[in-house]
Parts: sequence; C-alpha cells; structure tokens
Amino acid sequence: MKRRSLSRTVISLCLILFFTLAVLLPILTMLTRITPAGFRETVSSPQFLPAVKNSVLTGLTATAISLLLALAAAFCLERTSLPGKAFFGTLFVLPMLIPSISHAFGLVSLFGANGFLTRLLHLKGSIYGFPGIVLGSVLYSFPVALLMFTGILQYEDGMTYKAAEVLGIPRFRQFTGITLPYLKKTLISAFFAVFTMIVTDYGVPLMIGGKTVTLSVLMYQKAAAMIDYDTGSVLGALLLIPAVVAFLADLSSPEHGQSGFVTEPVVPKKKGTGRIFSFLFCVLVGIFVLAPVFAFCLMVFETKYPIDPTPTLAHIKTSFHRGAGSYLGNSLLYSLIAGLFGTALAFFSSYLTARVKGLFGKAVHLISITSMAIPGLVLGLSYLIFFHGTPVYGTVILIALVNSVHFFSSPYLMMYNTLAKVNPDLESVGLSLGVGRFFIVRDVILPKVRYTLLEMFVYFFVNSMMTISAVSFLSPPSPKPLALMINQFEAQRLMESAAFVSLLILVINMALKLTVTALRRRAEKAGA
Repeated sequence: MKRRSLSRTVISLCLILFFTLAVLLPILTMLTRITPAGFRETVSSPQFLPAVKNSVLTGLTATAISLLLALAAAFCLERTSLPGKAFFGTLFVLPMLIPSISHAFGLVSLFGANGFLTRLLHLKGSIYGFPGIVLGSVLYSFPVALLMFTGILQYEDGMTYKAAEVLGIPRFRQFTGITLPYLKKTLISAFFAVFTMIVTDYGVPLMIGGKTVTLSVLMYQKAAAMIDYDTGSVLGALLLIPAVVAFLADLSSPEHGQSGFVTEPVVPKKKGTGRIFSFLFCVLVGIFVLAPVFAFCLMVFETKYPIDPTPTLAHIKTSFHRGAGSYLGNSLLYSLIAGLFGTALAFFSSYLTARVKGLFGKAVHLISITSMAIPGLVLGLSYLIFFHGTPVYGTVILIALVNSVHFFSSPYLMMYNTLAKVNPDLESVGLSLGVGRFFIVRDVILPKVRYTLLEMFVYFFVNSMMTISAVSFLSPPSPKPLALMINQFEAQRLMESAAFVSLLILVINMALKLTVTALRRRAEKAGA
C-alpha cells in the first residue's frame, strides 16, 4: 500500500511539473516583461482606449445576440418535436469546424463591396467595422453556447412541468419560474465563455474589422507584426482579465437546480404552432450559419471574383502550387500529434483525479482546467518568449505542445465526468481478487470510455486544424499550418485561394467527425 501511495504521489508530482513547465512558467515569463514604464506607455497610447471600447462593445453585443439565438435554438431542438432535428443539430455546429477568420471571410464575400448579396440586392453601407465584427463573432461563438444549452436541457426533470400543468400554471410562468432558475449557472457560464471567446479572438476583427481595432488585433499587430513583445505582454495581461474572471465565475458558481435526479425527461408535444415556429426559426438560423460557408465555397470555383463567375478549378491548382499541400501536411501532423498526446495526457490526468484522487488530486484537477482561462494569443506569445532559444523552438513539437495545452481543458473534463460515472468500486474489487490496476484500466475501464476517447481525439484534432491564435506567434520559425494561409492569401488579394483553404479545412474536419459518428453508431447497433 505504501508503494502504491508513493507511486501515485510521484505521478501527481510529474503531472504538476509538466503543467508548470507548459502553462504556468510561460505565462509568468511573459508577465515579467511588463514594467511600470511599459504599462504606462501602452495604456496612454492613442490606440489603446479605442481598442478597449471596441472590444467591450462588440463583445457585449455579439454575446447577447449569440446567447439569445443559442437559447432559442436549443429550445427548438430539445423542447419541440422539430422535423429534421438531427439535421439542424448537425448544421448548427458546422461553424465549429472552420477558423474564426473563415466566418469573416464568408461575410466579406457576401456583404463586401463586391459581395454576392451586395451586388444582387444593390445594398448600401459597409460590412466592415462594428457590424462585421459582431456578425462574424456571433457565427463563431453561437455553436459553443448552443452545445452548453442543449447539454443541460437534456437532463432537466419533466415531472416539475407535469405538476405545473396540473396546477394550471401558464407556459410563460413555467419558463420564468422553472426553466430560467434551472439554467442560471449555465447562462452565467455561457455568458463568460462566449464573451471571452469573442474578446480574445483576432481572426474576425482582423479580417473584417476595417478601422475598428480591438485589443486582440492590437496585440497581434504589436507582438506578431512589429515584434514588440513588451507591449504585447501588457496587452496579453489585459486579455487575461476576462478569461480569468470567466474561469473563476465558472469555478465558484454553485450547481443550483442542475444536479438533481431526473425521474422523467421532458417530452415535447407533437402538435401545436410551436412546432411550426420552431421549424421556421431553425431554417432561418440554418441559412444564417450556412450562407457564409456557401459563399466562400462558391468563390473557389469562380474564374475571378467578382468579375468573371465562369466555373474553373484553376484556383485549387494555384493554392497547391503556392504551398497549400505542404501546409496541409504540417497541419495534419500537428493535429495528429496533438490529438494522440493530448488524449493520452487528458485521460491520464482525469483518471488520476477522478478515480485515484489522493494528496495532489485537487491540485492536478485545478491545473488541468487552468488552460481554459488562457487565450490562444496570450499562450502563443508566452511560448514564444519562454521557449525561444531552446531545442524545441521552431519545431513540430512546440506547435503540437501548444495546441495540446490550449485545448486540454474540455477533453479533460469530458473524461473526468465520464470516469465519475463508472462504478467506483472496480479497482477495489480488482485488487481484492489480485488483479492489478493496470489490467483493470486496460480490460474494463478503457472499453467503457472508448467513445469518450474518440470524442477527445476529434476535439484536439479539429481545433488544431483550424486554430490561428497561438500558432501565429510560433510559425515561422516552425512550419506553417494550413489555417494561416487564409490571411496570407487574402493579403495578396488571392480571395479564391483563401476560400479554398477554408473549404479544405472544413472538408477534412467534417470527414473526421462523420467517420467517428458512423463508427460509433455502427458499434452501438452491433452491441444492441
């Protein structure tokens, strides 16, 4: 027993040491570059206050719209007998499979000066600036809020609503008195998560912001373009504030009304006008989600946007001639390594905290969920500063490592929650029968959580394929990933090639998601 306790302690300390080197020390190294003089110079610059104002206004506006749309869509999916529910559920998460910059690119191709809809409907005004940032940010963040709401609505107890029906309580009063209190924690978590995503993203405002500069764009311009790491560190520290507040709010918010035993799920009514309105609403949201994607897909096959719409495949050849093939290989390699390493590390950490626990279990758990509080831009700059001059700088290893750390928390929590539902006495029974923990994990627990492992791998892979935030600071000298070619082609006015890169990322991520879903359904049918 002492030997097992010692081994658990050693393993826990190794994990703590890893996260200290991969997360805490890079952030602290970046923060040490901040000096009082540098801070005063940054905040007193003429670009600073407008950037803060733009970030807050666009962030709050886009967050409000995104949450309202996501909540309404979640109710349509979970509370009505919506025709084509599976189709709409898949369609609504489509924006999660492409970089944020691709959403802005799609909006430009629709509503830009020479956009499809601008020419077709003779629209006035400009999409660049505040309206473009808000629309692009809504497209980027809507699926995240939707998944948070659908995830919690699936587990609400239907007996409460049955009792309310018997008592004659109107539907609106049921919503305000039962549903909203039940969703309170999720609403708070979703608000902070979405606001943080929007404020710390630079892809959308960089592409479509025009003269409306946000804090994230200002940090990218200073640190990545002008190599001013001191100013970038100040701006990075400021971008950490909403992320840390979101992290602390989610950590400290109580689970009121969301952890009870579900005696009966909520069964949606199969008749009524709500079904029709839900379908029409989902169609409109689907068009909103799909239109930018369709726009840049169409652009790929135009001879010259917007002058000559003659169909052609020349832009695909041009993209590969300019290096899209090698960049794609880089992205696939980064994503594969991040997927395998991140999944293994997340499983190992979650098993230690959920099943073994022990002296350092809480410390490992807290450190494991810390990465969700670090924006990609900040993590990328901190890695650049901390690892510069080391053997891993400029290598594939560093990009794979930063992606694994950046996207670690969500897969970790997936497995942590899954392992918490597995019979807690398995290891004890195995030990009493003389079966070691390794064999219990290999032969019993891993088969039980194999679908969660697949989802974890897909999460790491998909996000590594499309991220542009952290890797933008590390490429070069590291080989460039495919997603960074979108902005590169757009800057060279090769709009069709930029559209092709977005389409290529979408196709690869969709193929992986559909393959995993098909394998899971086939296995479930075989098991049934």
